[in-house]
Amino acid sequence: MAASAPVPKTIYVGPFVHSRSLTEIEIEEKGAIGVDEKGIIRFVERSLSNGVEELKKQKEEWEDARVVNIEGNGFFFPGFIDTHTHAPQHPNTGLFGKTTLLDWLQTYTFPMESSLSSLPTAQRIYQNFVSRTLSHGTTTCAYYATIHVPATNLLADICLKRGQRALVGRVCMNSDLSPEYYRDESTETSVRDSKASIDYIQSIDPHGEIVQPIVTPRFAPSCTSDCLSAIGRLAQETSSHIQTHISENKGEIALVASLFPQSKSYTDVYETHGLLTPKTILAHAVHLSPEERKTILHHKSKISHCPASNTAITSGCAPIRTLLNEGHTVGLGTDVSGGFHPSILENVRQAIWVSRHLALHTQSDAAKLSTEEALYLATRGGAAVVGLEDKVGGFEVGKEWDAQMIHLGGVGSGEENVEENGGGGYGSV
Repeated sequence: MAASAPVPKTIYVGPFVHSRSLTEIEIEEKGAIGVDEKGIIRFVERSLSNGVEELKKQKEEWEDARVVNIEGNGFFFPGFIDTHTHAPQHPNTGLFGKTTLLDWLQTYTFPMESSLSSLPTAQRIYQNFVSRTLSHGTTTCAYYATIHVPATNLLADICLKRGQRALVGRVCMNSDLSPEYYRDESTETSVRDSKASIDYIQSIDPHGEIVQPIVTPRFAPSCTSDCLSAIGRLAQETSSHIQTHISENKGEIALVASLFPQSKSYTDVYETHGLLTPKTILAHAVHLSPEERKTILHHKSKISHCPASNTAITSGCAPIRTLLNEGHTVGLGTDVSGGFHPSILENVRQAIWVSRHLALHTQSDAAKLSTEEALYLATRGGAAVVGLEDKVGGFEVGKEWDAQMIHLGGVGSGEENVEENGGGGYGSV
């Protein structure tokens, strides 16, 4: 994870693993990665046979570098990238019962999010959630906040202080779908408050090195047509990312059709309101038509796959193999609290299982995702979704050192205490 202040040159020594491509993982058993004072990778040595001291002699400018060694059974792996999650829903994680999306929003989500008008509440929830995501190896995260400007700004402050890369968005929602106690008063207030949060985030991190603002219309039914258009203009004027939901479940799609009868599709709603751009993240994308997929691809908008959430709320199985074959840029999202766990690694597993369920349903093995592909989505794929593919996602010269140290533990003879043998764990670097 990028440091907030310069650190000495460091050589990280030990096994490292990362995705080279969608289908290929590199496993280097004896490697060394040199990272400069600004956190940039300056060399990658493979098959380090003569040891790090000999390497230092060969690279004179690295003679005084500190050395970090992997101890025991472990390796370095790129930080995970969560392309879609809801920070204020953290206390509701796993709370979905037998509901589907629209009922779940009214029953659980809106009451929880509205409580973050209290800054002490927001402080407690956001501090805890950022800590949880970091503990699971998430070094970059696209966060939905709430409609509250002070609480949204607080989330950005926490991410900046902790050094977690983040896109932080104040949620826009001004339609009658949202309860009176939790909605923007008008299009004007939605734009004004979003702009206020954008300005604040840009003031605390002017170059967007750690935190960036992201314009966040919750989803089409939460906003009036005027609001969607105004938010699209705001994103263009401020060169901001955009995040929203699309085609999560069939009831939602029917609702969109009734609210926007002039639009050809759910995707058309966003296109005609100026919300499909190369910096747009569309979460879920479970039930897109071929024509909608072509439109999204034309605008180079990105897709966040949230397999655990899609299963939990019975939304469906997104056809990720089809999207990848068509050339879409796809990453993984935890979608807490629809998703039951803040771990991207858990969603790697779920992405694989969901693809196999889809293969059973379609009677086609072509739908299946491999482990290599799912891990790519968790790292390089996610980096491309959030616009950081040149900075993070793998271990190459010129990229930022964005990594987690994985400890696998060991297995004893059976008589030792299990905790003494050690368990698996993450350690963000």
